[in-house]
Amino acid sequence: MPHNPIRFLIVDDVPENIMALEALLRRDGLIVDRARSASEALELLLMHDYALAFLDVQMPGTDGYELAELMRSTERTRGVPIIFVTAAEMDDSRRFRGYEAGAVDYIFKPIDPVVLKSKAEVFFRIGRQAKELARQRDELREIAMHRDRAMAQLRAHADNSPLAFVTLDSKGCIRDWSQGAERMFGRSKSELMHTKGTECGWLDEDAEKLLAGWLQTPSDSAPRFSGEMQLDHADIGAISCEVYGSVLSDGAGQQSLSLQILDITERRQAEEVRSLLIGELNHRIKNTLANVQAIARQSLRQSESLDQFETSFGGRLQALARAHSILSDATWASAPLDQLIDDQISSGTLDGDRLQRNGPLVDLAPDTMLRLALTLHELGTNAAKYGALSVPGGMVHLNWTLAHGQLELTWRETGGPKVTAPARDGFGTTLIMAAGGGDNASANAEWHPDGVIWTIRLSDGVTPLKIGHPASEATTVPAAEGPVSLSDCRVLLVEDEPLVALDLRYELEDAGATVVAIARTVAEALEKIRTNHVDIALLDGNLKGEAVDDVAALLTRRGVRFCFVSGYGREHLPEGYDQAPLIEKPFRPDMLRSILTGLLSRDFVQAAQ
Repeated sequence: MPHNPIRFLIVDDVPENIMALEALLRRDGLIVDRARSASEALELLLMHDYALAFLDVQMPGTDGYELAELMRSTERTRGVPIIFVTAAEMDDSRRFRGYEAGAVDYIFKPIDPVVLKSKAEVFFRIGRQAKELARQRDELREIAMHRDRAMAQLRAHADNSPLAFVTLDSKGCIRDWSQGAERMFGRSKSELMHTKGTECGWLDEDAEKLLAGWLQTPSDSAPRFSGEMQLDHADIGAISCEVYGSVLSDGAGQQSLSLQILDITERRQAEEVRSLLIGELNHRIKNTLANVQAIARQSLRQSESLDQFETSFGGRLQALARAHSILSDATWASAPLDQLIDDQISSGTLDGDRLQRNGPLVDLAPDTMLRLALTLHELGTNAAKYGALSVPGGMVHLNWTLAHGQLELTWRETGGPKVTAPARDGFGTTLIMAAGGGDNASANAEWHPDGVIWTIRLSDGVTPLKIGHPASEATTVPAAEGPVSLSDCRVLLVEDEPLVALDLRYELEDAGATVVAIARTVAEALEKIRTNHVDIALLDGNLKGEAVDDVAALLTRRGVRFCFVSGYGREHLPEGYDQAPLIEKPFRPDMLRSILTGLLSRDFVQAAQ
């Protein structure tokens, strides 16, 4: 039995007549329903769709004509074809009444099987075709519904996408313009439809030639294109765009070009900034290395011993490193002079209790900051060796003024030993002279018996202090309560740079300490702490990209005193350990020993996280 069979209805009050008709009509794909009265027939008609109804004319109660009239009065059954079955002689009046009631034909008793089957075949085929057409109609309706839903989704995606979707016809006229295109180019769809891109100013001639070339490509292979071009925004002018194109054919020999456009203006700007930053970084690194090389060579040339070289070179390198840290915190824009002076105090180069300073708040450009850092380091070192800071009671007066963009800084020493001008200028003097950018006239010294006076003039890289700089915080090195030897101290090194770890180990062993282990990862550090007796730990601020919070926490729980050794500032170190000293890379050996000695001598209590 087919899935969707054809149904015929036989209505007759005589069962034998129904059986005879049913026997003659029986075939595959056909269902014959029976009704012995008009009421049964109407009930079946409401339940099923029939391709043909055979109605007996003579029936008790409601006859065939009346049933036909009832069928024609109802919307559901109005279209069912009716063949009247009768044994009576047909005159014109009866025949007319039958056709008026909606009959399409008559069959007379006794029934001729051939006539019956031929007439039934016609309606069977018509019914089957009607069902097939209904099926196709439903399929087409469903396809159309899916198509409309897909088109609505595509339109929603196109309108909400960050891409702009544009369609050009074979002549280069705009045929579609998405809401994304309206947002990207500030042009409405209504003003651009059916116009060429060059006419409305959206495309320039080069872009139009490129797109025209895409359109002329045969579409048999479904070609895809991509390129970068400048497209015009209504308000801001040309913007950089990546354009992806597909050539489509409408089947009638006409081609269209579907474009997907991405605004890459910000990406282009970011690439330019990145290229500029990489170039600037390369420049700064090479300049820094060249400065370090020059400092190393000149320090070695004018040092009388390796110890003197190590002290002078290490101090100068430290001064540069701390100045770099200050500038990094300020994103290499500019930094306050007061912060540089505070840094010299925190490093021990200057004594804050014996320094009097006075001057306006000023910002220093990066190059100026680096030169002045070396200058203040040399001035402080010389004062500690030979000048006012070499004896108790000596003072340094640091004053500066800013006028017409020029900074005049005066370094005056009082209360120190008698001063005489040096027989020759050393490298330290050369560094001081270079504070103004290399012009010797920008720095000069007056050698008075009661103290030297340096006057340094900076004409570039100095501006009034900008609002928004964070207040400088000097890191104070803890002072030892008494001399404490490192000779009996067991030290754990947590450092991922092999050369730095080696340098630290040599310095510690020279001071008499014992390095019990070196850990280069967080997991290794935690294991070394658990399996070794440790008095002090030197903890790097970052181990191969891993934070060291867990290491600091375990050291704290075990009561192990530690200090950080890092190129990072304290703001990038684990929180809650502000009492742990910070040794900045590159480190000075004397500072390393001083901090560790102070760490051993005080009652060191850390806040457990």
